[in-house]
Amino acid sequence: MAIIGIESLVYGVNDVARSVKFFDDFGLDKISENATSATYSLAEGSRVLIRSAADPELPRGRVGESGVREVIWGVNTVDALEILVARVSADREVRRDADGTAHFLTNSGIPMGLRLFAKTPVISAPDPLNAPGHVRRLNQHRKWRLRARPKVIGHVVFAIPDVETDAAFMRERLGFRLSDSQRGVGQYLRADGSNNHHSLLLLNGQAAFHHANFGVEDLDEIMVGANYMTRQGWEPSQLGLGRHRVDSGLFYYLPCPAGGEVEYGADADYVDDSWVPRDWIEPLFGFSCFVHNLPGFLADPPPWRLAYLTDARVPTGEDAD
Repeated sequence: MAIIGIESLVYGVNDVARSVKFFDDFGLDKISENATSATYSLAEGSRVLIRSAADPELPRGRVGESGVREVIWGVNTVDALEILVARVSADREVRRDADGTAHFLTNSGIPMGLRLFAKTPVISAPDPLNAPGHVRRLNQHRKWRLRARPKVIGHVVFAIPDVETDAAFMRERLGFRLSDSQRGVGQYLRADGSNNHHSLLLLNGQAAFHHANFGVEDLDEIMVGANYMTRQGWEPSQLGLGRHRVDSGLFYYLPCPAGGEVEYGADADYVDDSWVPRDWIEPLFGFSCFVHNLPGFLADPPPWRLAYLTDARVPTGEDAD
């Protein structure tokens, strides 16, 4: 049985029209729209649903009124779906829709769901890279892109006050794997049927939606998208282009009128069950290997300190170095 990724992100927004304009410009494919809602589809078959924050049908969790109000996880088989629903139902209410979708709250109050998902295979063809002494693109220019078109939803991020409890719920009830842990910051969790480094990041903090990651093909597509968004009048990223150290992924964050931020992402690590999780003892060391607009908190390079969790032990903030 397997959760193969994010099937839907359901946003509750204060300004539907402005949120729709943002995701149109961001490069998502809109399949429906009216005065109070819109739905977008990505190449893999996942969806982004925009709903008015006043919609009484939206889940009432503890992650705020604006931003992602529910994450629907895609499950690959009917049998797997029923097994997972039975596990979740052991100690909490689960509501079923007519199509079999199951809705519930995590221990920290994040609204989540489980739904059968037939993911569409995605084909990418990034340009070969040239380097001194390593010619892979001869007499051929790189693609000239006009827009970014995200193909997948990579991950979603929430801040919650009790990371350890919710992370344990995701692992024990839903089969998620620990990929990495940043001391005092949070835990990176991978859905068992996905090779993304993480499908969910739980951050220490007051309960709130933080951001969603949308995968594009390469660095060029990230920056074409970033430039297009700036030309359309959207606020640019304060950090600019960067690369995370914890998952090797390129990033470009944008403040989003639908709540939180969105992230263009590319070239992150893909892992499976042979991956050995790491304890990032120095959180800032895990944050980035470079950032275009260097922030004050990275003015001094952080110490290189990490440990491999070969016994699959999940560290806590009280662990000794």
